[in-house]
Amino acid sequence: MKLPLALLTAALLVTACTPSMPASPTADGPDVNLGTALTGGGTQVSGVSWRVDTGSLPAWLKVTPTSGTGPITLTFTADRAQGTPTTADQAKLSAAVRVNWTQGGASGTSTWNVTADQYVLRGRVVDAATVQGSDVGKGTGVNARAPQDARGVIVKYRSAAAQATALGRLGVSSAGDAALSSTRSALARLGLTTNAGEDLGGRRVALDVTDVEAALEVLRGDPNVEYAVPNAVLGAQELGSQALAAPVVPPDQYAGLQWGFKLLGYGAVWRDMASGAYNKPVTVAVIDTGVRFDHPDLQGQLYGPGEGALDVLTNTANGDDDGADTDPTDPSTPNRTTGGSHGTHVAGIIAARWGTNAAFPGCDACSKSGVVGASYRAPVKVLPVRVIDASGNAEVADVVNALRYASGISVTLEGKTFTNPHPAQVINLSLGGAISVAEARPMCEAVAEVSARDTLVVVAAGNGYSSEPYYPAACEGAVAVGAVTLSGASAPEHARYSNSYPQVMLSAPGGSDAGTTYNGGTLNDKPYPDQIFSTEWDYTKNQPIYDSHVGTSQAAPQVSALAALLLSKGVTQGRGDTLARMTATATDLGARGRDEDFGFGMIDPAAALGAPAVSDTLGLRLQSDRGDAFQPALDNLGRFSAYLPDATFTVTAGRDRNANGIYGEAGEAGAERQATLGPAQPQVELGDLTPAP
Repeated sequence: MKLPLALLTAALLVTACTPSMPASPTADGPDVNLGTALTGGGTQVSGVSWRVDTGSLPAWLKVTPTSGTGPITLTFTADRAQGTPTTADQAKLSAAVRVNWTQGGASGTSTWNVTADQYVLRGRVVDAATVQGSDVGKGTGVNARAPQDARGVIVKYRSAAAQATALGRLGVSSAGDAALSSTRSALARLGLTTNAGEDLGGRRVALDVTDVEAALEVLRGDPNVEYAVPNAVLGAQELGSQALAAPVVPPDQYAGLQWGFKLLGYGAVWRDMASGAYNKPVTVAVIDTGVRFDHPDLQGQLYGPGEGALDVLTNTANGDDDGADTDPTDPSTPNRTTGGSHGTHVAGIIAARWGTNAAFPGCDACSKSGVVGASYRAPVKVLPVRVIDASGNAEVADVVNALRYASGISVTLEGKTFTNPHPAQVINLSLGGAISVAEARPMCEAVAEVSARDTLVVVAAGNGYSSEPYYPAACEGAVAVGAVTLSGASAPEHARYSNSYPQVMLSAPGGSDAGTTYNGGTLNDKPYPDQIFSTEWDYTKNQPIYDSHVGTSQAAPQVSALAALLLSKGVTQGRGDTLARMTATATDLGARGRDEDFGFGMIDPAAALGAPAVSDTLGLRLQSDRGDAFQPALDNLGRFSAYLPDATFTVTAGRDRNANGIYGEAGEAGAERQATLGPAQPQVELGDLTPAP
């Protein structure tokens, strides 16, 4: 049927003028592979209103923009450090990103699959005391050994098929004695004489060859050979000067929860105390809330009222209502039913007694042994000086008076002069605040004054989650202490709450506020969090307890304890000597050298005090300049492949001699390399890392 021209034309016009509906996104968005790049993106053509479901984004992936209309064009940025597991065994990161869209009355979700390749760091940890791969051969490096140190070679084929192929070339179709015969024949053709051989099973053959170096060179060139190594000569290991000391394990009920001491190698330090060398009395002043002298685990460990202890608080409204006096007991003020005794907790870290405690009246459930302090057998006593009131606050003027008094300078309070009969060699201040330089000036002058008297002032760096200096930690002459916590990997990490700034000098365990449980302990049948356990007080029941806290307040007393032990043993003689020893032996963490997170590093009491070895294991420590630590697996030949984010890494192959699980610290054999990974260098081969014996 023919349509009239006018009608046909009208029909064509109607068709041409009808707008088409914009395409809707499909359920499957484009796949975006960032590869080794830091950023990348894609587009999905549509005519919709859309919004990225940011809840579907993993921590390692950022996206821009997050909403719009029309084509969905997204740019993804990978922060691989946020997605890399401590095991460093994930070669690729992936995420399913949801984009919700609406079009008219319709709606739906488009899923974008985003992947990012990790960067690769490879190497091998080689024990200098064990002959491996290239141990026999030419050269003068740490692996070079003379041929006479081996009696022949041991060869292993890659597989049964590879062995059959290798032997087949020599006209032999079976293993066993045939393998011995054929391998000897192959070497003989090259002028290498074999005197005898032995089938070791598992595709292994032992050969007594006249030229070990030449035989290894030939065999290692054969693609069918998995390895060829010298048949090394081993010697009997007699107990004597090489024997390891046994670490001291405290018997107290909660000592197993004090993971900070293990991390610092105190099992070796406490063993060292059996030598009797720790015989010089040392006083550590704890300028804090005061303490509970009636806590059974602190009996005999404190200087009490009449022995130099002092309460400098003159403001009765915020103190214990009796002004400055010689009783710095942390009081049970009216309505005080929450919060423990901060000073009691700090004092316990330094000097809680070992063994059975005296019973506390009316508390049958109280622990009979509790916790331990770092000082153990050393004659270290704590001098409590109270400056923090019951509400948790301290005034600058009171801190100034406390510093001067603790160091032996007489102070006059409310018309009465007080003189400390036991001047402190070490002063601990687990307090501070984000005040101005001008406001801190009186405290900084006091720090300088007592430092001039050869007193070491140790101060908590602050828990501000920031880079803002806290005072008095940032005062010239003070030792500002940051906090570390367990990472589940080959080294501890910077605690996120611990302030980072240039004056931070040292770090010590302060625990985690993230609920991690890497320490492996249990309390009341539940995993114990990575917090610092010590002596405490229950003001509701008015009785002694034990509890955990987290912060640089807990890190500082561990540095103070080490300083006291150095002085007690006579390793150091005064403030400057002690500080130099602690910084020189600290375990460098994060960026190489001193940095704002860790200072010179985490204190290493075992190294600083020259404690005997209580372990001897070989392992790998891998950490980034951001302070992240990783623990890639080593295979049976010591090889590792670590899949990592973009960063500069310090790789240490070393021995652990103080049983703290950290390899290659001061005084421990170690081989260190650095490598930078990123888009410009996605893969680095480190080769062999061999700690010097």
